[in-house]
Amino acid sequence: MPASHSATGRVIHDYFRHKAHCQGYTLSHSQQRVIDCMAQHATALLGASAKSLPGLYLHGAVGRGKSWLLDGFFQAIPIEEKQRLHFHEFFAQLHQGMFRHRDQPDALATTLDEQLRDCRVLCFDEFHVHDIGDAMLITRLFKALFRRDILLLVTSNYPPEGLLPNPLYHARFKPVIDLINARMRVMEVGGPHDYRSQVRTHAQQLFTQGQYVWPATAAQRRALKLPENNAFAIALPVGTRHLHARHCDERTIGFAFGDLCEHPTAVMDYLELCRRFDHWIIDELPNIAECSTAAQQRFINLIDVLYDQDKHLILLGQRSLRESLGGDAIDLARTRSRLGQLVEVKGAV
Repeated sequence: MPASHSATGRVIHDYFRHKAHCQGYTLSHSQQRVIDCMAQHATALLGASAKSLPGLYLHGAVGRGKSWLLDGFFQAIPIEEKQRLHFHEFFAQLHQGMFRHRDQPDALATTLDEQLRDCRVLCFDEFHVHDIGDAMLITRLFKALFRRDILLLVTSNYPPEGLLPNPLYHARFKPVIDLINARMRVMEVGGPHDYRSQVRTHAQQLFTQGQYVWPATAAQRRALKLPENNAFAIALPVGTRHLHARHCDERTIGFAFGDLCEHPTAVMDYLELCRRFDHWIIDELPNIAECSTAAQQRFINLIDVLYDQDKHLILLGQRSLRESLGGDAIDLARTRSRLGQLVEVKGAV
């Protein structure tokens, strides 16, 4: 039975208190403020429609618990009509749906009808905008979501004003920033601790059981039963194309960095591969700072997808992870934080 309206807020508070206690850390002041706000929203949502409810936009540095808060609210709120998606995944589905319904008068509305159905709570994790083409579609998307009276919760590394920072395009995205500020409650999740560094809080997460192996010698590869780096490329069908893989065995797939990131691959490709493979090997990690901006962004997107889909990853490179992840690409801090959870295996094993 659903909790009564008056008890819903207490359910949210109790859930987070128990979760934090089990994971062994104390909630920060900003996290507690967000939880209080979430409890108010949950009570209002079950007491009336979401029409008068502002959405929640949570931003802050990597590892401060934004996704943890989003997931907790999603799990704790006692309704069935809810969806939680990484923004990459939702956006990929949106593109596919709009292509499928391209003959409809309003392909976006038709696709959202299909995707959201009776959804009352929609949670987006890791929202960011770097491409002007995506930005124009996001403008339409947010307007459509707010018209549907769906309670929208979003996490991002950036405050709304930091979205689409490219000065050539930022002004064109300003209407969406204004819309977010008007229709959502913007809250910063801060605090001195990077919770991702506390590995025990992710003990059940497959991604954090992965490894970073360097300098990836033949002896290391043999000891860890990894494929050699001179393997012949395998043509792997993905959608209507073929990607070059270096290893493919049941639920395990291996690529060289260049095969995935130096070629025009997309988030939809990574999501399709995640449906087919649980164990990933990515070889020949270069110095990211020396890669093109496009290759850096593909790598950031790839790690986002593998992390969110919780896939086991073995990453191999010639130098330490810290040295390999130089550069100032937007969102690279998030990638460093996520890959920093891998076990680093150096030299002979």
